Amino acid sequence: MKTQRRLLSLGLAVTLAALCSAASATAGAAPDQTPLKPIGDAKGIHPGRVTWAHDPGVLDWKGPGDGHWWESNRLKQDRVDVMLEGVVCALTGEKTVPAAWSALFRHLNRTRGRGDTPYRPGEKIIIKPNWVGMIYREGHVNAETYTFLRRHDYMNTAPQMIIALLRQLTACGVKPGDITVCDTLAYLVNEYYDLIHGAFPGVRFEDYAGKFGRIKVRTSTLPLHWSSRPANVAQDFLPTCFAEADYVINVANLKAHSGSGVTLCAKNHYGSLVRWPVQEGYYDIHPGCFSRETGIYRPLVDLIGHDHLGGKTVLYLIDGLFSGLHPQDPVPQRMQMAPFNGHWPCSLFASQDPVAIDSVGLDFLQAEWKEHPRRAGVDDYLHEAALADQPPSQTFYDPNHATPTRRLSSLGVHEHWNNPQAKQYSRNLGTGPGIELVPVMPPTYSFTR
Repeated sequence: MKTQRRLLSLGLAVTLAALCSAASATAGAAPDQTPLKPIGDAKGIHPGRVTWAHDPGVLDWKGPGDGHWWESNRLKQDRVDVMLEGVVCALTGEKTVPAAWSALFRHLNRTRGRGDTPYRPGEKIIIKPNWVGMIYREGHVNAETYTFLRRHDYMNTAPQMIIALLRQLTACGVKPGDITVCDTLAYLVNEYYDLIHGAFPGVRFEDYAGKFGRIKVRTSTLPLHWSSRPANVAQDFLPTCFAEADYVINVANLKAHSGSGVTLCAKNHYGSLVRWPVQEGYYDIHPGCFSRETGIYRPLVDLIGHDHLGGKTVLYLIDGLFSGLHPQDPVPQRMQMAPFNGHWPCSLFASQDPVAIDSVGLDFLQAEWKEHPRRAGVDDYLHEAALADQPPSQTFYDPNHATPTRRLSSLGVHEHWNNPQAKQYSRNLGTGPGIELVPVMPPTYSFTR
């Protein structure tokens, strides 16, 4: 379906020129970052590229009390579809969605040593959303009925975002039965499931308990080894659906976090393990993730560096329709920075570079939040990941072997933007081989499914 006129009429995103013209500082804006020479090796067809769609018209929701944001008359599926089409095509430089996905699959297969091969029928795809608002042990979901008890409007990955992904993948020839949507720690509530399953009844859905048509997540025999080499802890194994998948799509959310400062694509993999992060007997992930020190071992590097997690990831997305502070905020918070100006952020980010996309997400959150995203140590995991081959902590990062055997290479590129108004990085400015932030502008060509 051609979407040129839809993109033009919706006015998805602001241009860099418009951003540069935002002369006044916004409320709560972070001071300009100290200029950072890009570190690490940029990844992707267009190395270091992060694309960003912004459409204030995607939502018709005034806030709590005005229904729920995920209802079809509140969050507009057709505009979510166009946002995803825009960021995927702009990320790859292709003019059609099928061509964009072909380029994504081929690029990942080349980097994995599988040759210049496209998606092949029968290959399996995992979509990993962030449904932390439905975590089984926190009491927000009725485990007997699979319905919300509270936090109905929490900043979870939108079901409409998953539907948009499924529409693209199936239009590109992927059979619904070869796609699994999985967050291992969540009860997939009926309110979301009915929307997604109603649109794609053939897709597999795995969650913590596996009730009401969902499938209970199972543990494989494929290990994940923490590079800190902790002693006297139970071995971690990946879920079977991840171990058996050929591709992963990581769909995180744009949230601040009271413990780690931010929670983006790297931390989304907390829900890619079949156990609670601080479960007794297992390695406790939290200290290495929450520490305010710098130059220390960061377990998030192992998660995005594992061959069957980050190594299989064909696309990183950050659902920025809403933002807030986890776990304190039970409902989304409006953002004051330009171009949001007191509205919901209504954004979507995409990249092939896990470090670059989290770097951009961090800059947005630091520009908005006065405290948690700005505390010491927040971007230390990005330094460790960008320099995984020679990290400041001197850790031998190798989550794929029981003993240090094959050190990870750089997982991507990290730097900070020049300022919250212009939002430009070294590739935008032509000053270095770092990040390129590309707002999705109304194109002169059509995106065709």
